[in-house]
Amino acid sequence: MKVVIIGGDAAGMSAAMQIVRSETKADVTVLEQGAVYSYAQCGLPYYLGGIVDDAHELIARPIDFFRDKHGIDARIYHQVQSVDTEHQTVSGTVLDSGETFTEPYDKLLIASGAAPIFPPFEGRDLAGIHVLKTIPDAETIAKDLEEDVLNVTVIGGGYIGLEVAENLVHDGRNVRLIDLAERVGNVYDAEISEKIAAEAEKQGVDLVLGEAVEAFRGENGRVTGVSTDKGDYNADMVIVAIGVKPNTAFLAGTGIHLHESGAIRVDPYMQTNIDHVYAAGDCATQYHRIKQKDDFVPLGTHANKQGRIAGVNIAGGSKTFHGIVGSSIMQFFDLTIGKTGLSENEAKNLGIDYRAIGFETAPIAHYMPDSRPIFLRMIKEKETDKLLGVQGAGETGVDKRVDVAATALYHGMTTHDMENLDISYAPPYNTAWDPIQQGARRL
Repeated sequence: MKVVIIGGDAAGMSAAMQIVRSETKADVTVLEQGAVYSYAQCGLPYYLGGIVDDAHELIARPIDFFRDKHGIDARIYHQVQSVDTEHQTVSGTVLDSGETFTEPYDKLLIASGAAPIFPPFEGRDLAGIHVLKTIPDAETIAKDLEEDVLNVTVIGGGYIGLEVAENLVHDGRNVRLIDLAERVGNVYDAEISEKIAAEAEKQGVDLVLGEAVEAFRGENGRVTGVSTDKGDYNADMVIVAIGVKPNTAFLAGTGIHLHESGAIRVDPYMQTNIDHVYAAGDCATQYHRIKQKDDFVPLGTHANKQGRIAGVNIAGGSKTFHGIVGSSIMQFFDLTIGKTGLSENEAKNLGIDYRAIGFETAPIAHYMPDSRPIFLRMIKEKETDKLLGVQGAGETGVDKRVDVAATALYHGMTTHDMENLDISYAPPYNTAWDPIQQGARRL
């Protein structure tokens, strides 16, 4: 059996390893358009901040691990440009030589990931303007920072934008963050966004919100500023981090069904609507257990799980992806910010009759010297009492509450169920009533 995998990162290589470890005698070829396999994209901002010394420390497995130890035909600089599902071939260009290739398959896994969104702003080709998605991107930014770069503008107030801003401040830069939204971190409810904004102000990040970038200004071929619909701002460097889109344009004409986001629709077995074609990771949909519909939430945790499941099924097994509940967490200077389930805005858009509360409490016994406040926001469905979502912000304890809530959401628990959870307690670790249970009682 000839298996072709498009993409050599989390989903693609998780699948490849499942296939070669199975009893199926499969010939596995991986077509990666870059030169790096299996790297931790989420670690890239920490390389820019100097927390990770060498970008190559972010590589989970070197390419020789796949080639020499497991017999995978792992190719680099192979950009797939078309798929023929009728004749079961993929075709494209070898980027470093210009040669073309056509590769037949018995089974195909599309794990082509996602690419940074970069609108056609005037001046976007000026030197000093970057996106951050790959190790070469990070190395290019790091090298550029060695020049006389003091003032950096980050476009976008989502996860990557905030993490980049934090790390560049740690690296001694002046950072301005511009976002079209009226509040930073708008995937969160307003009260959490206010916590993020307050932390940004405390750490010296200049927030410019509710402004649309229109153009980049430059001199001698290099960026010197950003123009929005409301003002002009000087900048020695710009990093654009306004989100990603699935790498699926090359599938035009294949008949493969796509989600409104552009991601490939898959069933629980990671199969598409076309025979012998699978998809996984940041180019595919994820079923959202709370929304009860396909969603597009490109995170490394989902990519690894979906890739593993696709590999098992390609090799003849039977395993399903049980979906997501929308969990995420991030560090922003002294704050940890996390969420799972629905935000209030998502609940409104779904037409759910809900009740929400926000409250401040202590994550450990208030008399312990390390006790610092934690802010939680919780939401439930009124009719069923089912938990719908939890968000948190604080210096400590957020991760534990988000993960407990994610487990509760996965199993469809009510707030009454959560009151009865047997959660561990000792003064250095918790309060007698865990903050999540305090919120469940108030809801």
